[in-house]
Amino acid sequence: MSGRNRRRRLVLAAAWVCVLAGVAGCAAVARPEAHQTASVVEFLYPDARGAAAPTGTPTLTLPLRVGIAFVPGSAAASQSLNEARRMEVMREVARRFAPYPFVQSIEAIPSEYLRPRGGFDNLDQLRALYGIDLVALVSYDQVQFTHRGLLSLTYWTIVGAYAIPGERNDTQTMIDTVVMDIGSRQMLFRAPGTSRVKRQSTFVNASEQLGADSADGFDGAARQMIDNLERELEAFRRRVDEHPDRYRIVRTPEFERRLGGTADTRVGAP
Repeated sequence: MSGRNRRRRLVLAAAWVCVLAGVAGCAAVARPEAHQTASVVEFLYPDARGAAAPTGTPTLTLPLRVGIAFVPGSAAASQSLNEARRMEVMREVARRFAPYPFVQSIEAIPSEYLRPRGGFDNLDQLRALYGIDLVALVSYDQVQFTHRGLLSLTYWTIVGAYAIPGERNDTQTMIDTVVMDIGSRQMLFRAPGTSRVKRQSTFVNASEQLGADSADGFDGAARQMIDNLERELEAFRRRVDEHPDRYRIVRTPEFERRLGGTADTRVGAP
């Protein structure tokens, strides 16, 4: 092997080592590019020392009038989870619950009616304003990570190697709905939904891609949450029928008319 070829191979090997070292170094770093969150715990219990304890047995006045609202969160979610999209999610929840005779209505409550860290005082106001006894509080948490260098492409030219860096966008989202009985301060049931979006982009369109991934992440988590919420509502109905001592059931004349005068005392009686 000639000295020129040997030197050329050494240069190529050194270049590969540099490229791989750069990729490995970048792969070890994953920093959050964006974090959007709205905590139901922070909303309900702004002061842990003054947390509202349950006050008794939940009273279920049938048919149920339920409010649903997104708890206040970070302003960063205003684009990918704006008020119009939130209302769509809440209307879809209401549509899914419409066939149940023990649910009269689900009222979509605009975000401006909930105060940051409003607590049960805020819920009491909603109860008086909308005539609801139960409220479904929707919270969310979304983190977006960008792993730089993991997708670096190396082009060999006559004058050496060029590394073209790329990105891997990883968006993880959770949407959680907690159904509370306002009067007793007790949680009746909850339903989470999660989503993970992994995509690739160049540095040029990384910001635009992250925005699209954020919206897709919220959409996917919302769909799963709604499916789980429907299942949890049915499971809650069975628990009420199987453990009547845990709940106080008030059957209004309107509910009796819905059941057609049946003597069946079950919540979900046909």
